[in-house]
Amino acid sequence: MYNYTTFDKDFVATRAAQFRDQVQRRIEGSLTEDEFKPLRLMNGLYLLLHAYMLRVAIPYGTLNSRQMEALADIADRWDKGYAHFSTRQNIQFHWPKLPDVPDILAALAVDNMHAIQTSGACIRAVTADHFAGAAADELADPRPTAELVRQWSTDHPEFAFLPRKFKVAVTGSTQDRAVTKFHDIGLRLVQNKTGMPGYEVLVGGGFGRTPMIGQVLRGFLHQADLLPYLEAILQVYNQIGRRDNKYKARIKITLHEHGLEDIRQRVEENFALQRARFDGADQIILARIESDFTPPAFKTASTSCFGNHLAQNPAFNAFTKTNLHPHKNPDYAIVTVSLKAHGATPGDASSAQMRALADIAKHWSHDELRVSHEQNIVLPHVHKGDLPKVYKALQATGLATANIGLISDLIACPGMDYCDLATARSTNVAQRIALRFDALKQEHAIGPLKIKISGCINACGHHHAGHIGILGLEKAGAESYQITLGGDGSQTAAIGKPTGKGFSTDEIVPAIERLIKAYLAVRHDASEAFLTTFRRLGPAPFKAALYPLKDTHNEL
Repeated sequence: MYNYTTFDKDFVATRAAQFRDQVQRRIEGSLTEDEFKPLRLMNGLYLLLHAYMLRVAIPYGTLNSRQMEALADIADRWDKGYAHFSTRQNIQFHWPKLPDVPDILAALAVDNMHAIQTSGACIRAVTADHFAGAAADELADPRPTAELVRQWSTDHPEFAFLPRKFKVAVTGSTQDRAVTKFHDIGLRLVQNKTGMPGYEVLVGGGFGRTPMIGQVLRGFLHQADLLPYLEAILQVYNQIGRRDNKYKARIKITLHEHGLEDIRQRVEENFALQRARFDGADQIILARIESDFTPPAFKTASTSCFGNHLAQNPAFNAFTKTNLHPHKNPDYAIVTVSLKAHGATPGDASSAQMRALADIAKHWSHDELRVSHEQNIVLPHVHKGDLPKVYKALQATGLATANIGLISDLIACPGMDYCDLATARSTNVAQRIALRFDALKQEHAIGPLKIKISGCINACGHHHAGHIGILGLEKAGAESYQITLGGDGSQTAAIGKPTGKGFSTDEIVPAIERLIKAYLAVRHDASEAFLTTFRRLGPAPFKAALYPLKDTHNEL
């Protein structure tokens, strides 16, 4: 993990102190809400439907056990005993009181955490593959790059007031687990023909009311050129990005209106200027950052008890089939801990569960945890001989659900339960779907399937990238849920296609059930995943199942 320097610590502490003064002035009335709003957003504080919400940055999703314990302490002391892990690899507290927020930020600073740039028209917290540094399919660890970009972008004076928010994701694996193609900038670590390390640079991806897949701006960028190239992209966007309409202000719209070649030419011209201004200090900083990300001291021990436990414990066996991922060290495994127990709110964890995860990481995962964009927690380095003990500890706190990648492992934004922008509830739909298919005992037979649910057009639940996407809207004073099919957030990215008119709150779960029944009837065999079947057959059999008594060409 990255080790905070004295400069880092002082910077975070100073920002927390500045905000304390700003909050005091707001309470006293010398700052109006309009004056206070940009200040609080720069520190991750939102005013939502019922209360303030504080979004805490977890850069590229990496935490140690002490940081997780500190988050649990905050949940108990200043919130309602739980927190929400988001699709941005961050954590959100939904019930802080305004006078307490400076104390929360001060407590975060003690353990090298903050809420800087988790909101606002700036470069937001950088995300990365949640299996970084551990995955067997990894070419290079993307976390040093993500940390370099984080340091470069934090309080960057030129990019503090962009036309709109800006998101960067980094991956170093053949499998894209960072959803890089749906980010404003996606970076993929690659090598050229001579083996030199560099990046494939994508630009213009995003969700929201106009979903777009990022396009390749540079097929190969030398590692040393990353920051000047990012400077060039952001400068072009800052100069020509639209500010007259916030719905058309993202870089994806800029790219769409100007065209890829025009943007590429502008960026290359700017890059030539920026490159000459970088003197190599960034590469010295990168080298120091890389030294912080050395692999842990992997232990050498017998793994025989793992095999024995598989044979003796069917529940443990099921857990290993869904919740483990291959590690680059064959004696180790990556463990994904589901925050999607059937009927639970996706992404929520109690303070007791957070402390249990911290304790497990401290004892059996080299003191490291990750937050995934899929709203789960990852233990990246678990020796196979320790897996039975890890599983037992997870069981004790309700965290041993064996459903990673299955139908009940849904992504859902908080929706209208919390968000003032939402037009429909989303978490209750996720809960009902999970409970229904748990009751049917079908989810393991269904196999890999990603359902993603958003409570409004802003698409915080990434529904456009769901194999089955659900978008909640308000229609004639009632909640209506539209279904999209065929979305994909991986390296084979695709935007889901709408199926037809929406379903009411009572209709949506039966509609999903009909959809799954149709899939099971038309797939080749049990090994053909839903997305593969959809790509083979197209939408026709699924629309027929969704609208059995109606014309499948219903209006949206």
